[in-house]
Amino acid sequence: MGRFTGKKVLVTGGGSGVGQATARLFAQEGAMVAIAGRDAAKLAETAKGLPEMLVVPTDVTDPKAVEALFKTVLAKFGHIDILVNNAGTNLKARTMRELTVENWHKLINTNLDGAFYCIKSVLPGMIERKDGIIVNVNSVSGKRPYPLAGAGYAAGKFGLHALAGCLASEEMESGIRVSTIYPGEIDTPILVERPTPVSAEQRAKILKAEDVANAILFVSSLPPHVSVPELIIKPTSQVYF
Repeated sequence: MGRFTGKKVLVTGGGSGVGQATARLFAQEGAMVAIAGRDAAKLAETAKGLPEMLVVPTDVTDPKAVEALFKTVLAKFGHIDILVNNAGTNLKARTMRELTVENWHKLINTNLDGAFYCIKSVLPGMIERKDGIIVNVNSVSGKRPYPLAGAGYAAGKFGLHALAGCLASEEMESGIRVSTIYPGEIDTPILVERPTPVSAEQRAKILKAEDVANAILFVSSLPPHVSVPELIIKPTSQVYF
């Protein structure tokens, strides 16, 4: 019996990095897990060796696709206990001088709008049951505007920070707990979008996807009377304050 036996979990951005690590850990702890993401092959890799994992290729920036995702998951699971909004993206041309209108929308749509669509879809069921956990994977760039992340990425993450805070206050009496994880630098595939390549030495010092996944499982494992609104996790070597 694992910590999450019987729980039903949906993880977006489940094809790699933090999403992949989170989905696998939940499954290992006994949860029924569904994963969503744009790349079906990457999702299949996450589910490898875990035949009970539900794979639903989805572009979370498309509200109709998100609606279809939730119909599929609810038809299989009946309800969702834990939603992990993890889908996110960045790009190399991220300074204000380089940022195009098209790429601005790409960043906001993925890092903010996708989470909103998923929350809107999961909320009615959680309100009805007066129970549920929504975990948003943000970034320290959603707390402080680090230039390294770029204005578009930071704007989306700041928006996610505000969305989560308002939601938590509005639904406090509904028994719905909203947690936001703010990771520092993580060794995940998104690092290839850095304008300057990240060295092997730097990768060795920063967070691993499993570190953040363990933080997500921690906030999700606490009893119903306990809520962790915000959790900042960073490499020891990364300056924050």
